[in-house]
Amino acid sequence: MQPEDLVRDHTIYACVMGSRAFGLATETSDTDRRGVFLAPTPLFWRFEKPPAHVEGPGEERFSWELERFCELALRGNPNVLECLHSPLVEHLDDTGRELLSLRGAFLSRQVHDTFTRYALGQRRKLDADVRTTGAPRWKHAMHLLRLLTTARDLLRTGELRIDVGDGREALLAVKRGEVPWAEVEARMARLATATEEALRRTPLPAEPDRARVSDFLFRARRASAAAPAGIPAPRTAEAAR
Repeated sequence: MQPEDLVRDHTIYACVMGSRAFGLATETSDTDRRGVFLAPTPLFWRFEKPPAHVEGPGEERFSWELERFCELALRGNPNVLECLHSPLVEHLDDTGRELLSLRGAFLSRQVHDTFTRYALGQRRKLDADVRTTGAPRWKHAMHLLRLLTTARDLLRTGELRIDVGDGREALLAVKRGEVPWAEVEARMARLATATEEALRRTPLPAEPDRARVSDFLFRARRASAAAPAGIPAPRTAEAAR
């Protein structure tokens, strides 16, 4: 079974991400698609295992195998957690619906560390741009402000919302380079301080609900093993003679 077949035939959840999901799309914005596929369980009974992720088919599409996706979400990976909360869902089956019902099980105070680490990495890149060219890449600056706002609000409320809502125009002004870098830096500093304050009062649990997610993954694998998979048995050397 080819990787693109796994995406085409076994996707349980697919959505649009990026600027379109964040409410920041313009006429020139790409359409970034993300998805989760459930590789048929019999594929894991061979020496060569199915891939943990697949790029494509087509441009701007990336999919994770369900187990890898759950692992990353339990670690608080920002990109994966945001994927679970996209308002633009393109495909959803029963297993995908159960995955979405578990969104709260993946959230914990760990998101403070993961979102902060990711933000610091992006900030270092922006600072390097300023040193090299005298200005940051404004699109990246916009998305960093968006990420910091998302982290602050997630810790405050315990809910992850990725659409920027009425913050759209202020963020797009940053993208267009209409806001001085010093002011953007000040906004980032204020958001970082607010995020630290939110952590002290957050309603999020200390750890994600690993047991609940593990039970879901086990049942999904078991159901896949019991279903007609349509996977041809590998040819043995004797059968090939």
